[in-house]
Amino acid sequence: MSSTLFRTKRVEQSILDTEEPEHALKKSLSALDLTVFGVGVIIGTGIFVLTGTVAKNNAGPAVALAFVAAGVACALAALCYAEFASTVPVAGSAYTFSYASLGELPAWIIGWDLVLEFALGTAVVAVGWSGYIQSLMDNAGWEMPAGLGSREGADAFGFDILAAALVLVLTVILVLGMKLSARITSLVVAIKVTVVLVVIIAGAFLIDGDNYDPFIPDTKTVEAGSSLQAPLIQLMFGWAPSNYGVMGIFTAASVVFFAFIGFDVVATAAEETKNPQRDMPRGIIGSLIICTTLYVAVSIVVTGMQHYTKLSVDAPLADAFKDTGHPWFAGFISFGAAVGLTTVCMILLLGQTRVFFAMSRDGLLPRFFSRVHPRFKTPYRPTILLGVIIAVLAGFTPLNELAALVNIGTLFAFVVVAIGVIILRRTRPDLHRAFRTPWVPVIPILSVCASLWLMINLPAETWVRFAIWMVAGFGVYFLYGRSHSRLGRHEETTVAEVEKGEGQA
Repeated sequence: MSSTLFRTKRVEQSILDTEEPEHALKKSLSALDLTVFGVGVIIGTGIFVLTGTVAKNNAGPAVALAFVAAGVACALAALCYAEFASTVPVAGSAYTFSYASLGELPAWIIGWDLVLEFALGTAVVAVGWSGYIQSLMDNAGWEMPAGLGSREGADAFGFDILAAALVLVLTVILVLGMKLSARITSLVVAIKVTVVLVVIIAGAFLIDGDNYDPFIPDTKTVEAGSSLQAPLIQLMFGWAPSNYGVMGIFTAASVVFFAFIGFDVVATAAEETKNPQRDMPRGIIGSLIICTTLYVAVSIVVTGMQHYTKLSVDAPLADAFKDTGHPWFAGFISFGAAVGLTTVCMILLLGQTRVFFAMSRDGLLPRFFSRVHPRFKTPYRPTILLGVIIAVLAGFTPLNELAALVNIGTLFAFVVVAIGVIILRRTRPDLHRAFRTPWVPVIPILSVCASLWLMINLPAETWVRFAIWMVAGFGVYFLYGRSHSRLGRHEETTVAEVEKGEGQA
């Protein structure tokens, strides 16, 4: 039984499956398209909101270093993703990589994890987008009818029609084709990056050097039990993590990591890239470098404009401009955030549908969902199904408590991919690798350690919810996926043919 649970799918077979006419995606993306996708999904509410939260509660002006630390952790994972995506240019990202290196059950686990991660991420971002749009509407004197506005933090029954409508519109765009999605993303990303650059340049003229004193505030110990970090670190090393001080920077890094979520989604588009061996590494690493640079610049500006103890938690950038006598920028920033969240939502939804499509093509989910549209060559069936489900989820559910599941899901995927690089180097040294992760196994091991470090900073409740979802995934696999696996059926057919041949002999 253990041999069937950890059976691996040959890279050559994964690539061969992409050539089946009814299950083949159209190749239309370039390195620029992939970079735009990466920037489009990474830059979201994180750059507009998290800066104030972690500066005030954890790192002070040294929040810029927290963004660097989180960026380094992501860069280690990005190097591993780049090797896999260029070697195995097949839809599914970490799921497909795991199937080729760790085996079927680990692949199922990571695929199941990614389905949850992208679904919650899409719904959370859609609700956030709705909040920004309603804020802009309020400024213009328009008001949403009762019961149809944002339900974030609400107790009364209602339906967030804006969040649901956004998801449904993006679903239609994704069905119509990847190139159309790329064009819309390019336009929106251009607007979003322009807003960020204007904020950085304008804010640079409003910096007061005294606000950087102290750059790293004095240490303040974290209360035990607030996350897994405090009891585990104290048990292993004899010291407790800090809200401020040098360790406060690393505590902050686990929070601002949410702002980097999404660069791994680029890998899900490998099958739809014209030259994945060359362009996937460029898209993944390039988008991460651009976004890290922008994040650091924004954090330096906002903590220089206003002392970290006075920063707003809800809208630090907008409120910092108000505090310095420039209220016009508040509306400008809200506009940039609303526009930017559109692409975040679309690319997260794209990533989920590609993982679902890949699992379906392998038989671990019903094969019905692996047929592409005869004209648009997109996985329209899972796109429509998941789009409707997420639209309902975003419309009815306040999701702030579940948002942390997106973090743990992403970090778990990082760990699996890093381990997979090491294993595939040993088991398939013959594979052509257009991009090779440097210093293997050092870089993958560092990636695993960095991801685990950030994971133990997350609330204990997040681990419990994550465990429940994983248990449900095991149930689905053993009740359906294992018996319907195409790889398993292929092996059974091969064994039967061998036995038949031996009998005739």
